[in-house]
Parts: sequence; C-alpha cells; structure tokens
Amino acid sequence: MPLLHLMLIALVQGITEFLPISSSGHLILLPYLTGLEDQGQVIDVAVHVGTLGAVVLYFWPDVRRAIFGTLQLATFRTDTEDARLALNLAIATVPVVIVGLILSVTGAEDAMRSVKVVAWATIVFGIVLWWSDRSGPTTRVAEDWTMRHALVMGLWQVIALIPGTSRSGITITGARFLGYERSDAARLSMLMSIPTILASGVLLGAEVAADMNTAAARDGAIAAAFAFVAALGALHVMMRLLRSVSFTPYVIYRLVMGAVLLAIAYA
Repeated sequence: MPLLHLMLIALVQGITEFLPISSSGHLILLPYLTGLEDQGQVIDVAVHVGTLGAVVLYFWPDVRRAIFGTLQLATFRTDTEDARLALNLAIATVPVVIVGLILSVTGAEDAMRSVKVVAWATIVFGIVLWWSDRSGPTTRVAEDWTMRHALVMGLWQVIALIPGTSRSGITITGARFLGYERSDAARLSMLMSIPTILASGVLLGAEVAADMNTAAARDGAIAAAFAFVAALGALHVMMRLLRSVSFTPYVIYRLVMGAVLLAIAYA
C-alpha cells in the first residue's frame, strides 16, 4: 500500500479516535476527498493497536493502577482504590461487548454502515454532547467514579456501535450528564476506551491473522506507528484545551461534517 495512503488513514484514525468528532465519519469522507480505496482489515487492526498504545502511555499512572487492581480482583480483593478502578472498567466494558457481539452475529452491524446513518448520528449525538456540556453540573471528579456510574457510562458506550456516534463523544456525554467535570469526563472516557479497543482489536486480529503476509505486516507496522503519534498528539491537545474550553468547538465541527456527509448521501 502506498506510504501516503497509510499515513492518511493512520493520521485520520489516530486523531479522531479520541476526539469527540466520530472517526467513522472521517473514514467515510476520506475516499470522497481523495479517491483512495478502502484500507482493509489489516490496517484497521494496526491503527487500533497504535491508538491503544497512545492512550496507555498518556494515562499510564491510571493504567498501572488498573493493572494492579486487576491482580487484586483475581485474589477477590475489592477493598482498594486500584481494585475498584479495575472493577469499574470491567463493568463499563461488558455492555458494549455483549451488544457488539450480537450485532456482529446477526449482521445488523453491517446494515448500519451507511453514509446516511453516519451523517445523522454525527449531527444528532453532537447536539446531545452540547446539551450535556451545557446542562450537566460539574460536581464530580474521576475519583468519585462508582460502579453505578460505570454501568451508566457503559450503557452510553453501547450507543457508539451506531457508526458516526463517536465512542469518546458519547461516553463523555454520559459522564457530563452524571456531573463529572470536563477533563475528568474525558479521562474516564479514555480509560474506558482501553478494554474496548483491546476487545475489538482481538476480534479483528483473529479474523485477519490467517491471511497476514510480510507486506501486510509491514504496512500494518507503519500504520500503527503513525496512528500512535497522531493519537498521542490529539490526546495531549484535547486534555490541555479542556482546562479552559468547552466541547462546543467539537460540536460545531460535527455539525459541519454531518451536513457535508448528508449532502454526499442525498446527492
């Protein structure tokens, strides 16, 4: 695959994976703007690996706590903050894994992959993000995360299975409705992405492993590296901006992109 194509796919996926602006919408729009063909599942897996590495590195202190907490849960300990964090992440991940498997087995997942669905989801859930950011209180921080809140945010995350919703955007929306401050809502959303991306990466990886060859592996490694750098940069910028800026600029961007996608869909 040409290097420029790999770079574009990796940069688009890396930047949009964690910003609340819908990575699927951008990946649909990219061929219309560039004329490039679909990148295939090998590259999909690779860019997921790259973005996973970026979020793990950026939030390493929290990830390390979750790892220690997982080990403690294995010994039936739930009385530490680390164990509670690991347990909450597991609770938040279960709903999307269950529903995702159902959609995959029934074929409903493929039925939703249309430009119209992505366009309307980009617009509608962008407005919902704006509403949650405007109306949600700012009384809670990440350390206040409870099992009930983890389940609620996990149910919000299920909506992200609709292409165009944005996984980060919808989980941040749920966190803001629950009263979490902007930066803490984003922090919890990013931590929730780790087991979710890992689960989807394992499923995709199992499908393409048998067909992997040297050229595909090389392209995948290049794409993963570019996606890692792009995602790390996007995380750094977003987390800094949230100290002084609301989610409104992202919402405006989503509305514009949704309108462009609608124009393409109904042309």
